[in-house]
Amino acid sequence: MKVILFAIPIFFLLIGIEVFIARLHEKKLYRFNDAISNISCGISQQVIGIFIKTITLGGYVYCYQFSPFRIPNTWWTYLLLFFAIDFLYYWFHRYAHEISFFWGTHVVHHQSEDYNLSVALRQSAFQSLISGLFYLPLAIIGFDPIPFLLMNTIQTLYQFWIHTETIDKMPAWFEYLFNTPSHHRVHHGRNPKYIDKNHGGTFILFDRWFGTFQAEEEAVVYGVTKSLSTWNPIWANFDYYNDLRKEFGRTKGLKDKIRLLLKKPGWRSEAAGGPLYPPPIQPNDPIKYHTIIPNGLSIYIFVQYIFLLLGTSLFLATLSIDKHSFLIPILMGIILILWSVASFGLAADKRKLGFQLEISRLLLLPIALFILLNLSTTNPIISTNILYFTIGISFLNLFSISYFWRFRNILNQ
Repeated sequence: MKVILFAIPIFFLLIGIEVFIARLHEKKLYRFNDAISNISCGISQQVIGIFIKTITLGGYVYCYQFSPFRIPNTWWTYLLLFFAIDFLYYWFHRYAHEISFFWGTHVVHHQSEDYNLSVALRQSAFQSLISGLFYLPLAIIGFDPIPFLLMNTIQTLYQFWIHTETIDKMPAWFEYLFNTPSHHRVHHGRNPKYIDKNHGGTFILFDRWFGTFQAEEEAVVYGVTKSLSTWNPIWANFDYYNDLRKEFGRTKGLKDKIRLLLKKPGWRSEAAGGPLYPPPIQPNDPIKYHTIIPNGLSIYIFVQYIFLLLGTSLFLATLSIDKHSFLIPILMGIILILWSVASFGLAADKRKLGFQLEISRLLLLPIALFILLNLSTTNPIISTNILYFTIGISFLNLFSISYFWRFRNILNQ
């Protein structure tokens, strides 16, 4: 978690550079609402991951403790471990596309209809519950949990830079061995020839070996075959499962219900009309989900989002240092953060619920912060400063309410 936290400023620096390059070349790579939604999905994944990582890493440590083997920690075993992690990631990633129930934990990453570095941060909150199972053989073989966590983090960080259109092709030898922006653009395409291709993380070799490689040839149409049609990052994690739930109810017979969960996304029984696989797509056909909101509302969301990013970073950094954190402050912090990203997303959707959530968030935030911070300390001097801090936040939020109130007639859907 510390490595990821240290990488966050670099992520945003690179996003800023990409925006600058795009404007220099007069390319529209970013849409404000989409980028905010992408980053919000990443924030949701990080805070919910506080509990999920405990489960997945706990499972790894448990298996390692009962393994009769111990692989020494040397430079060559680190390299071997990295290669093994990427190999197992390939199979997780491939099955996440080919098994409907697994796809629900990965689809979030593919929902954006743009392609830029912010998409790299768009992650499912629950993906680790499935991916963690694929890495357990490494624990049984005897790879130490600490090197595993380090190599797994590096393998994840590598995949950030490949989410861009500003890099065309790398040198031929690099394109042959490694995953690159060109290869990964294909992976994010919903063109029929691109679907379920190029699953590699760091290396593209596994796709070449196992028949899932596809070179970038035609213009890529990004996104999934059924548009999410909302900027709400919370609903993004449940939209596919909601559709799957409805289809599960319509499917007759236990065998076909099980097949629905285990077959490729889009599979339906013959009794239900047969598979619903995606129709052909032309690059100029798709209309991206888009909402037009006033510049004043965009500025409001942007400023509030800066505060959210700072608060979330502090929250995660404190958790990574304090090994004796109490459960109630953690839960309160997670709820505040998820409430905030949902509020901003729904406001960008111009939804009435977004207005209601944001007003209630601004009213309750000072009280919640006062309780949260006081639960985290017993020092009376710090408690006094917390009171002054809360009063300051209260005045700031009253100003925010008066500013945000002007958009009540716009947020009416």
